[in-house]
Amino acid sequence: MIENLRSALRTNIRTLSWMSDSTRQQALTKLEAIALKIGYPEKWRDYSPIEIGRTSFAENVLHGSSYLERTNIEKIGRPIDRTEWEMTAPTVNAYNNPVWNEIVFSAGILQPPFYDPNADDAYNYGGMGAVIGHELIHDFDDQGRQFAADGSLTDWWTAEDAARFNEAASCIADQFSEYDLGGGLHMDGKLVLGESMADLGGLEIAYAAYLKSIEGKPRQMVDGLTPEQRFFTGWARIWAENETRESMEIRVKTDPHPVSRYRVNGPLSNLPTFATAFQCKANDPMVRSDRCDVW
Repeated sequence: MIENLRSALRTNIRTLSWMSDSTRQQALTKLEAIALKIGYPEKWRDYSPIEIGRTSFAENVLHGSSYLERTNIEKIGRPIDRTEWEMTAPTVNAYNNPVWNEIVFSAGILQPPFYDPNADDAYNYGGMGAVIGHELIHDFDDQGRQFAADGSLTDWWTAEDAARFNEAASCIADQFSEYDLGGGLHMDGKLVLGESMADLGGLEIAYAAYLKSIEGKPRQMVDGLTPEQRFFTGWARIWAENETRESMEIRVKTDPHPVSRYRVNGPLSNLPTFATAFQCKANDPMVRSDRCDVW
């Protein structure tokens, strides 16, 4: 799936109208250099020095914090271990590390609802596939684009390309700032720009990769839904959650991720492929007249 997504992004980069040839070549070089960590680390961390007891949760937390502090101090003066992970294998998460130019997917996220080995490809590409795409796009978003293929902090974009990119990105920032979460509460579009851009671009290349993967294969309805509808349902299901008003108020001030409702509806309302899959008309709520598109 990752290589199919990489191939789809490679095609997109080669055909972007706003990217010049010099920037395009460096973008392709960076794309090919992205390293992968999947499932679990090559070397397991030894947690045996941590003293864990049944009497005090607070003491257990302090013991764990002390262990991590000692571990970090011991790294001083030693060579960098590029096999190290920034999360544990059972953590339900994925991340992009621009300094090492790598994307990481833990065993914890490689299970339902993100990835289901018993589900159809459409569902898995809409879920885990879009997450893979999300992490790939982070290499070229408002922050990732500041790092070169070798992880160095390098401005490898022409000024003209950067201006065109920022103009396209501003559409996404404006879109998410407009959403009313109730009672006049709004997200900060600039705060959630990177994650929102990665969601939109990730969905676009995941959909292209899915279509490529089913070429020559029979189409099957599942639970009354077409493969295209299953793809977008897969995306919606991974973000389904209940959230209190208080939690939402904290998140819009501190979290670079959009609230889950608009993490689903926001990017999908920009996609003609979604509108086609669900027969949406031009004036329907899930079809934006001012469609945002970067990748």
